[in-house]
Amino acid sequence: MSNIRIFVECTLAIIKPDAIEKETEIEDIILQSGFTIAQRRKMHLSPEQASEFYAEHSGSMFYPSLTAHLCSGPLVAMMLTRPSAIKQWNDLLGPTDSQKAKETHPKSLRAIYGTDKIRNALHGSDCFNMAEREIHFMFPNVTVEPFPADQAAEDYLSKFVNPTLLIGLTEVCKLKPANPIIWLADWLLAHNPNSPAVNEGEVKEPTECNF
Repeated sequence: MSNIRIFVECTLAIIKPDAIEKETEIEDIILQSGFTIAQRRKMHLSPEQASEFYAEHSGSMFYPSLTAHLCSGPLVAMMLTRPSAIKQWNDLLGPTDSQKAKETHPKSLRAIYGTDKIRNALHGSDCFNMAEREIHFMFPNVTVEPFPADQAAEDYLSKFVNPTLLIGLTEVCKLKPANPIIWLADWLLAHNPNSPAVNEGEVKEPTECNF
């Protein structure tokens, strides 16, 4: 179990104003590359919103140009999901500077649709924490589940999954059922430690959940 990793992730993608005319074409490439577009929103940011979105770059020489471009026209924000979404999306984007991308990664999206370091067509989150913040910025009502990775995933499995699974596997070895896989599946359903407690009182209608 020591090599288990959980790589299901969400990341934020933005089709910037300089590439908005190619949004349909770009979205087709995104889907063909194995991503799911879980949320999509077309919007036009104000200068204040653009400044807040790029707050981490505040103080840099390119910050004014970066924020000015982001609010210069409509953009498309998308929440993308797939295994290792953050890395896969950044690999598909290529280098931040589109001119460099054209030289070193000519098939990347920024090489194809971008112009330079500012007008580079698309944005992608750098890491999980940044993806979470940026998704909340663009989609305030969306809940980003804390998909663990690396050591966090191992800790979760060790604490919540392995103990119950070990008991079930021990029972399989003792009983030797005819179909051990089906038997174990049924056993895990019956002995799920995270099963919700059932209130036998008044039954209430379920409330709507937002993804």
